[in-house]
Amino acid sequence: MRRRRALLFLPGDSERKIAKAITLEVDAVVLDLEDGVALGQKEMARALVRRALETFDFGPRERIVRLNAVGSGLEDADLAATLPGRPDAYLLPKVSDPAAIAWLDAALTAAEAHYGWPPGCIRILALIETALGVVNLREIARVGGRLEALLFGAEDLIGDIGGVRTAAGHEVLYARSAVVTTAAAFGLAAIDMVFVALDDLEGLARECREAVELGYQGKMAIHPRQVPIIQAAFTPTTAQVDAARRLIDAYREHERHGVGVFVLDGKMVDAPMLAAARRVLIRAGLNPDIN
Repeated sequence: MRRRRALLFLPGDSERKIAKAITLEVDAVVLDLEDGVALGQKEMARALVRRALETFDFGPRERIVRLNAVGSGLEDADLAATLPGRPDAYLLPKVSDPAAIAWLDAALTAAEAHYGWPPGCIRILALIETALGVVNLREIARVGGRLEALLFGAEDLIGDIGGVRTAAGHEVLYARSAVVTTAAAFGLAAIDMVFVALDDLEGLARECREAVELGYQGKMAIHPRQVPIIQAAFTPTTAQVDAARRLIDAYREHERHGVGVFVLDGKMVDAPMLAAARRVLIRAGLNPDIN
């Protein structure tokens, strides 16, 4: 699965910001047609996003387009205008039920057949940011197919449920945990919420550590200065990678001798610890099945 440590959101109507983003060390850029673009600028933003997709060199960065929400009346035009640019993925906001994903999946299947593209080449990411979306997490996650990641949107969610946003984040902990747990249960990636205090880089680093501890693989960014902090937080250290390799090697050696559970460095090692070590290597962009 593609690494998505930092997903940098860019307003689709700003060519200058898009051009700057493709010079950054960032795993993915999100060309935004939703909240980042005023209603009167939507048409211009669609044209600019298509032109960027067709002419800009994004290098290894994943090219994601955020549509307006299904039911907004804007999503069909967003999709029609940007599909010729063949983005790597579409991000659906405010996903509250599987029907939104089914709509996009059908549209992408038809487009791939029309353009002669490989089936399933365009992926889907679902942003969970409504109370109904949290309640329907299992049904949303089991759609399968193109769906590759669940993203957690705390700001819209707290407005939807009528809560109060705090620095501690206890008011969204249940939903934040539910998204990452459901993603893991269905083999999907989990991407954490945005951090809105742009000048509080220490707070961002702290929230990134929390996300890693919860099991998230990446985090949404809303400013370039956030990117290096996020990318670093979701990249295992050399020591962590070495320890994971050592555990995997030891597990394989014991398995060859018919031993399923053993002690390494004073700790009991079993299958769950092997799975955790494999995840460390995947987060580092390495193949855990290659010695």
